[in-house]
Amino acid sequence: MSKRTDTQDRTEMAPADNNSNIEENDHGEGGHLEEGASDQSPLDDLALKLTEAEQQAKENYERLLRVSAEFENYKKRTAREMQETIKYANEKIIGELLTVVDNLQRAIDSASQQCGSDDPLVRGVDLTLNETLKLLERYYVSPIDAIGQPFDPNFHQAMMQEEVEDQPANTVVRELQKGYMIHDRLLRPALVAVSKTADTKNEP
Repeated sequence: MSKRTDTQDRTEMAPADNNSNIEENDHGEGGHLEEGASDQSPLDDLALKLTEAEQQAKENYERLLRVSAEFENYKKRTAREMQETIKYANEKIIGELLTVVDNLQRAIDSASQQCGSDDPLVRGVDLTLNETLKLLERYYVSPIDAIGQPFDPNFHQAMMQEEVEDQPANTVVRELQKGYMIHDRLLRPALVAVSKTADTKNEP
């Protein structure tokens, strides 16, 4: 009987030992988890997020600067284009009006040869021409002075050459059609005859 009782006592005590081992293992694993979680503290996590936020803010600020610069350039370009449009808005109609000026000038030249410059008709047409030129001046249209000037392809269009002795080569000696500027832009080039000397060959 005593042997059986000892065996039963040992058998009943074994589960308690196993439970104790399990509890120790649980405490050991929990200790490791807590130690691993403490590797990155809340302050470290907050510092990381702050660094990321600062980087994002820097990128956003640089993007804002670029967009602002592009918008300023756009406003300046638009304002410049608007000024150019207003400045030369009448260019086409004034260019067509120059044909009327040419015809008035031809009428004066032709009538002056037949009737004289004092003829009332000639004087009336001349008055009309002068008033038209004054109107053009109000819109910043000015004639190009060509006679006696060196030939300049920016303002003159050579139609012929004439041999002359009292002018250097490539000098405008005759104006076939007057040229005009509007503001600082060429409205119409002057059609001219250019001088040449006996030794000058095929040069405007």
